[in-house]
Amino acid sequence: MPAEITAQLVSAVDAVTSSVNRNYLPGHKQGGSVSRHTIDALAPAVAALYRSPALLGWLEQLTGERLQVSPESDPHAYALYFYTREGDHIGWHYDTSYYRGRRYTLLLGVIDDSSCKLDYELHTREPGVTPVAGSLSYPPGALVFFDGDKLRHRITPIGPDERRVSLTFEYVTDPSMHPWWRLISNVKDAVAYFGLRQVFGRAPAKDSAKKNRTAKGRA
Repeated sequence: MPAEITAQLVSAVDAVTSSVNRNYLPGHKQGGSVSRHTIDALAPAVAALYRSPALLGWLEQLTGERLQVSPESDPHAYALYFYTREGDHIGWHYDTSYYRGRRYTLLLGVIDDSSCKLDYELHTREPGVTPVAGSLSYPPGALVFFDGDKLRHRITPIGPDERRVSLTFEYVTDPSMHPWWRLISNVKDAVAYFGLRQVFGRAPAKDSAKKNRTAKGRA
């Protein structure tokens, strides 16, 4: 990414730091997260980058598919992840998606004063293909793009006095989801990432704006 955009994202981190939700799942993950709902309220420049036609068009060239932004109700559409305490990490996993289509993840490096690595294994879900393992760092400004349902990956534990913050964008080929799976997805996000308030306690931005206009009209 251009340096000026990375600088804007660092400013977004500063704006939302007081709203980080810390979570700990024994044997799997430890860290902090901020959902798109909180980002919309405190760092709206992130949403503009997420919806950038130039960025979306470039990603469509990579995938060969028509991509769409995630629904406004999805707290994971774009989110910041904080690894700021010794031992913060996330274990081996796939980014399970409940959308009817495919969901792609774009990882953006924002702050990285750490020894953390993104470890990954390719082809683990392709019968007859030998998996390929790899490990990389993505410093501020770097981009990593993948289909999370197919890529097995993890973030290694952070060391003492280290700090790492990354941003994710989620794009889908079909934004529809069965209501039952939406509930399961929201519960998972509330428990493992953003907390109940960030997932269930906020109305989508469009609904909030409509309510504000109605209230002003009544006044």
